[in-house]
Amino acid sequence: MAILTETPEGPLVLSVEQVEEIGRELDALRARVTADLGDRDREYIYKVIKAQRGLEIAGRGLLYLGFLPPFWLAGVAALSVSKILDNMEIGHNVMHGQWDWMREPTLNSRVFEWDTVCPSDQWRHSHNYMHHTYTNILDMDRDIGYGILRVDEAQPWNPLRLGNPLYAFMLMVAFEWGVMGHDLEVENIVRGKKSWADVKALLAGQSRKAGRQVLKDYVVFPALTGPLFLSTLAANFTANIVRNLWTFSIIFCGHFPSGVQTFTKDECAEETQGEWYVRQMLGSANIQGSKLFHVMSGNLSHQIEHHLFPDLPANRYPEMAPEVRALCEKHGLPYNTGGFAKQIGSVWGKLFKLALPPFLVKNSGEAGVIVMRRGQASEVGV
Repeated sequence: MAILTETPEGPLVLSVEQVEEIGRELDALRARVTADLGDRDREYIYKVIKAQRGLEIAGRGLLYLGFLPPFWLAGVAALSVSKILDNMEIGHNVMHGQWDWMREPTLNSRVFEWDTVCPSDQWRHSHNYMHHTYTNILDMDRDIGYGILRVDEAQPWNPLRLGNPLYAFMLMVAFEWGVMGHDLEVENIVRGKKSWADVKALLAGQSRKAGRQVLKDYVVFPALTGPLFLSTLAANFTANIVRNLWTFSIIFCGHFPSGVQTFTKDECAEETQGEWYVRQMLGSANIQGSKLFHVMSGNLSHQIEHHLFPDLPANRYPEMAPEVRALCEKHGLPYNTGGFAKQIGSVWGKLFKLALPPFLVKNSGEAGVIVMRRGQASEVGV
């Protein structure tokens, strides 16, 4: 499945039997958690929604006193946290179907809309389907670099890659707009593989959703504060930027720090459930932090667990993580985790390194894993 650079001791070889055992144990973990879902999970999501709405109301109210700097800053802070919660712990997770079991109409993954410019139906296709099905498979998972970044050594280098860190910074600042445009596959339009006519319906949906968001944040709510129009507009703009910076950072820490592995189409062809699980564990990374940090990240600080169980309520990931980690240790698999500073530093270090032509930098030499598949044992002499 994934054959990467060998260490001096050689790569880890994961047998077919080990892969099948991993699959069985993770299936059992899923079944236990699913059977246990109930009142405490309902109370959790309702509590988060109540907090998010309270923060938004508080932020809007504080901006009526926005002519006083402390109130303006407090309003921006409240709105920023509100938007982060809406985007991460509520929107992202609801649209994964994590709360469909509640049969609550407002938490239905198929109709939910979030407070960002990307239409939910387009996000569900580009993220739920494309990314979570083909996680870290080169030329299939378009989240590898988002069409503009070089985040893996297997991606070809050209002179345009010299702008890698700048492109990443621009994407970070305007992340909600980058997510909105993701499903358009602009890079394929530029290469002539698609035409603008091919994405006409997508553009129409984006225009409607982005138009409503711009009207709400930059016209209606500022107008409601009368003479403080510009002050409120600036506050809303700042809150959106803060949300973008945070979201980008959490997502990139979960997908692109050192040690995260990528795969080829052939390595993943006709993979079993166990092989799919292993790919998710090797292609994701966690971030260590406090309970509040995990909530603010939408529990995507447990990216490994999220990729294994994207449709299970994210509040369960912290209690599942020790079992997943123990399973990795049992089979010698890496469990990529670290503090936020370590992971984000690794991401930006990689973005700068991969901007340079390959002859100027050394291959990472990171340890790899060989995942054996039926009929391949003789290929490695085992």
